[in-house]
Amino acid sequence: MQRDNQDKHLNNIRHSLAHLLAASVLKKFPKAKLGIGPTIETGFYYDFLLPRPLKEEELKELEKEMRNFIKAGLPFKGEKITPAQGRRLFKEQPFKLELIKEFIKEKKPLTVYRTGDVFIDLCRGGHVKNTREINLDSFALKSTAGAYWRGDENNPMLTRIYGLAFLTPKELQDHLKMLEEAEKRDHRRLGKELGLFVFSDLVGPGLPLYKPKGAFILQKIKEYSNEIRQRLGYEEVHTPQINKGELFKVSGHYDKYKDDMFRARSNYTDEEYFLKPMNCPQHTQIYASETRSYKDLPIRIADFANLYRDEKPGELNGLTRLRAFSQDDGHAFCREDQVKDELNNLLKAIGGMMKTYGMKYRFRLSLRDEKNKGKYIGSDADWKKSQKLLRDVLEENKIEYFPAQGEAAFYGPKLDLMAKDSLGREWQLSTIQADTNMPKRFGLEYTGADGKKHTPVMVHSAFAGSRERFLGVLIEHYAGAFPLWLAPVQAAIIPVSEKHNKYAGSVVEEMKKRGLRPEMYGANETLGKRIRAAEISKIPYTLIVGDKEADAKTVNVRSYGKGQEGEVAASKFIARLEKEDGSRA
Repeated sequence: MQRDNQDKHLNNIRHSLAHLLAASVLKKFPKAKLGIGPTIETGFYYDFLLPRPLKEEELKELEKEMRNFIKAGLPFKGEKITPAQGRRLFKEQPFKLELIKEFIKEKKPLTVYRTGDVFIDLCRGGHVKNTREINLDSFALKSTAGAYWRGDENNPMLTRIYGLAFLTPKELQDHLKMLEEAEKRDHRRLGKELGLFVFSDLVGPGLPLYKPKGAFILQKIKEYSNEIRQRLGYEEVHTPQINKGELFKVSGHYDKYKDDMFRARSNYTDEEYFLKPMNCPQHTQIYASETRSYKDLPIRIADFANLYRDEKPGELNGLTRLRAFSQDDGHAFCREDQVKDELNNLLKAIGGMMKTYGMKYRFRLSLRDEKNKGKYIGSDADWKKSQKLLRDVLEENKIEYFPAQGEAAFYGPKLDLMAKDSLGREWQLSTIQADTNMPKRFGLEYTGADGKKHTPVMVHSAFAGSRERFLGVLIEHYAGAFPLWLAPVQAAIIPVSEKHNKYAGSVVEEMKKRGLRPEMYGANETLGKRIRAAEISKIPYTLIVGDKEADAKTVNVRSYGKGQEGEVAASKFIARLEKEDGSRA
């Protein structure tokens, strides 16, 4: 099978397995209420309102029943139905009746798929023709979770059953091994163990509190991004967290995005305010504050202010989906003839950054959904031109990418960087956007060489994206063992006994003078326990000092993940750390 056909066939398998899961659940719980059962990147899930909580061991029972259905060679057959037929077929299924009502209102056709004579579901397809096309050993039911119906906390909480599905048993086993490793690297667990961040019910969901070590890493991420920005000619600005609603009405966010924005209220005026979800509307006002000439452009500004988005509680996930975060955000206001150079420079800078963090990547060319143009602002001509520009830049730079219809921002197309971590998982991080619409909406201008007024192009960019989300990704990418330049503590200095404290302290002081970050593990516990504590904290280097080291002015070096290095002159080791820290190796 060619790749496209393989992907389609796999999607059909996963969709069919979702139906078989639902059939198995109904056999076990005849009064269960069915939600929805879509495919996802690694398999499928189905939501149910069950008469009682599902036990983890019952997943194996459901798996067994699914395999029995597969062996039976059941055909999948789709058919169109009328609204009246739909209401009769699903009279005991309130969630399906709700969907039917919506489809009728939106004038969408109603279709169902039958799985032999054991199951029928409201569904558009596709599916395999017969269950025998499904490999019995290439799928598994993985876990359960709670999920509100339609993602709304005001709706009933359903039981979501997740399944994994691949074309071959080997692919399934490889994925299960990756999941096992990912569980060990879970940033929520490691973040707690390493003392990086906490969540508090009193503060609220999606609002993390960063401890000193976590705050330090966030600051290093910002400093590195800002360093890159400065090399590109960006200047940092600072903008408020709260804005009048009028700003977002002009930008278009009020109409297109307001359900995801936090409203704020003044005790003294009736004006509508919002906590800002992004920086770009404010940056237009910095640009608009002065008269601009073609000689002044490009105007480049960077911003690291906090942003706020009213994410649904069920969608929050550690640091990777938050309500409060910041971005290493930048906007360049360019003449049309400058845009391609700006994009090229940004792509080169982002490539260098990904190399530093040790992540491979490709780009998603996020395009407008041509079948739903009402979701977007701006003319067809502007969209056609800006989408072609982004595609051309990728191809000229020979950068791997894939197109994605409907993933554009409402004001313009995007280049979204999809970074691969050390486990091969993809994360959407950086983004670059070419925007001709927002400058027009705000009436931004510059005087051209011809003496006439022109509208600049606004190039949006974020390097790491949300640095808080990026921290979560990096914790899992490095398994908590940060490279030296990012590590809050770079070396644990461990004296063998109290009589070696003085020499250990002198090593610590010398390292601090050089701008390094040592921490002394005093002799309150046994030597073995202290070495183990440094190992658990994933500190890059552990330095043991005893009589021999104190006499020779050396340190005995253990490197995290590599083991014993041996005795090295303290001055030589400190110089080595200085070089490693400065090079971000």
